[in-house]
Amino acid sequence: MYQLDIILKKGNNLAIRDRTGTSDPYVKFKIAGKEVFRSKTIHKNLNPVWEERVSLLVETLRDPLYVKVFDYDFGLQDDFMGSAYLYLESLEHQRTLDVTLDLKDPQYPEHNLGSLELAVTLSPKEGDLRDAYQSMRLSDVHRKAQLWRGIVSISLIEGRSFQPMDANGLSDPYVKFRLGHQKYKSKTIPKTLNPQWREQFDFHLYEEQGGYVDITVWDKDAGKKDDFMGRCTIDLSLLSKEHTHKLDMPLEEGEGVLVLLVTLTASAAVSISDLSVNMLDDPHERHQIMQRYSLWRSLHNLKDVGVVQVKVIKAEGLMAADVTGKSDPFCVVELSNDRLQTHTVYKNLNPEWNKVFTFNVKDIHSVLEVTVYDEDRDRSADFLGKVAIPLLNIQNGERKAYALKSKELTGPTKGVIFLEIDVIFNAVKAGLRTLIPIEQKYIEEEPKVSKQLLLQNFNRVRRCIMFLINTGCYINSCFEWDSPQRSICAFVLFVIVVWNFELYMIPLALLLPLAWNYILIASGKDTRQDVVTMEDLLEDEDEDFDKDDKDSERKGFMNKLYAIQDVCISVQNALDEVASYGERIKNSFNWTVPFLSWLAIVALGMATIIIYFIPLRYIVLAWGVNKFTKKLRDPYTIDNNELLDFLSRVPSDVQVVQYRELKLDPNPSPNKRKKNNPG
Repeated sequence: MYQLDIILKKGNNLAIRDRTGTSDPYVKFKIAGKEVFRSKTIHKNLNPVWEERVSLLVETLRDPLYVKVFDYDFGLQDDFMGSAYLYLESLEHQRTLDVTLDLKDPQYPEHNLGSLELAVTLSPKEGDLRDAYQSMRLSDVHRKAQLWRGIVSISLIEGRSFQPMDANGLSDPYVKFRLGHQKYKSKTIPKTLNPQWREQFDFHLYEEQGGYVDITVWDKDAGKKDDFMGRCTIDLSLLSKEHTHKLDMPLEEGEGVLVLLVTLTASAAVSISDLSVNMLDDPHERHQIMQRYSLWRSLHNLKDVGVVQVKVIKAEGLMAADVTGKSDPFCVVELSNDRLQTHTVYKNLNPEWNKVFTFNVKDIHSVLEVTVYDEDRDRSADFLGKVAIPLLNIQNGERKAYALKSKELTGPTKGVIFLEIDVIFNAVKAGLRTLIPIEQKYIEEEPKVSKQLLLQNFNRVRRCIMFLINTGCYINSCFEWDSPQRSICAFVLFVIVVWNFELYMIPLALLLPLAWNYILIASGKDTRQDVVTMEDLLEDEDEDFDKDDKDSERKGFMNKLYAIQDVCISVQNALDEVASYGERIKNSFNWTVPFLSWLAIVALGMATIIIYFIPLRYIVLAWGVNKFTKKLRDPYTIDNNELLDFLSRVPSDVQVVQYRELKLDPNPSPNKRKKNNPG
């Protein structure tokens, strides 16, 4: 066994792969066909400087180190920039050698693709392999690599003058963001070239000198591949911290401008430490934290709701994932998009980690997820078990054994994990945070269809509710001042109707759409034409299957399959959302989450007092004036609905089951364990 220490220094005169005459290079190391290292990406540079260190354990010197360089292209396939081999048998032992590797393309060996400079040290490894490798995993380099140095907050405001991608002269744009491994996707705005998003996304910033946020714009196409509309890049190193920057980003390889608000803030109090060193066990530090989140500081830094400290002690009775009857377990602790992990304990079913993780709490309704994996050097980690613990369910300072659950959190799996958790938060900040939009999760795996549904039946249901959706969009456009004339007329009409409201106006209002549609039909603009058009489209899709040409038949079938899959996912998600909100309303009243129930009591009590003393007419007027003038007062405000934001924090019945702790069986039989083992 050998230890191979490599310093990836820099590249010289690398190949051009982008239209701008530069490249965005990164490097991969492989041994025996297995990827063992990937460097960070250096943007827009043909002479990049990495200065990255990596330590590898090598079982044999017969397999060379295969070095490959790629040009990073967000949303597209990365371009090959050259490769080279480092033959380990030719290296002297225990001596640092400076190595220059000339990059070549095997298909065009005569092309000069530049070179890489490395410093390489090969040392024979003696002693216990497990202890040696574990000490490397516990090194400061590994620990610091997990800790982010700041937060990048991006508000996606709007787009202007986008390129039309559809036959109707419009587009259905959405935006993808990427910073390193962190990805977000915005909602899709249908049928517009000037979309309004008003969405916010938070990224972790790991590099002190900044980094690049890659942004791509796409046109959503049901049933086929989405169309690329353009890209832009934000160089974070050019932006000052603790200041909000308004950026008008022109799209490259496309048309139009993307309007963003970008804010860089200092790092939150995130840390990893050993069990013997943690802040809440120090009375002085604990007192300072309690003072920071006391009621007297409720209006100071509203985004900083609290702090949670997680002690990951040990696990017992884990599943054996390797052929040797053992596992190489490590533990991942996640809070929303914050993710930290322990070191790996090798060949052990009862590992002891004794690590302390500290996170800032931005939303007291977040769920702490602790997952145990088995490390595999040649492939992705194997799942061993998981627990999900809502922060509001935590008993401070209690060391507790949690039975591990399956990946879906619906049933038990083998093993228990011992945790001790402390949560300190400000109740006023937590209550105010409940009324703003919940933080989005990074883009995860695409959902899979669990049941086939017919496209035609979906369209029948969609046509029934399309009128209500269009009406809601029309009303919302008045609030958004898309057309100033229309919004002024709507505001004046609203004030007049509310001030002079009588009950007879309700049936009169229902008569208005009937009269309006009659006028349209009488003038030759038949509003029922949309239904006929949709039926014609469905018939055209069915006729695609009757074509004699095999290629056309295959293409039509695949488009149909993709369309049905999109519909199934949409229906599946819609049913889940409707059911979840119904269950959340019920759970708001049955004290499933006491904090939220008390918050509802306070809000309903205040509403009762306000309505008792203030006439309803004035309350509705105040609401309407606020709604109509919100965008005029703050053009970049992010829309939200306080009631829906409140309900999004209430767990559904499915989540209640997922978060429920399993009872520990002190003497589980082997047959029962085998039955509960999903693997």
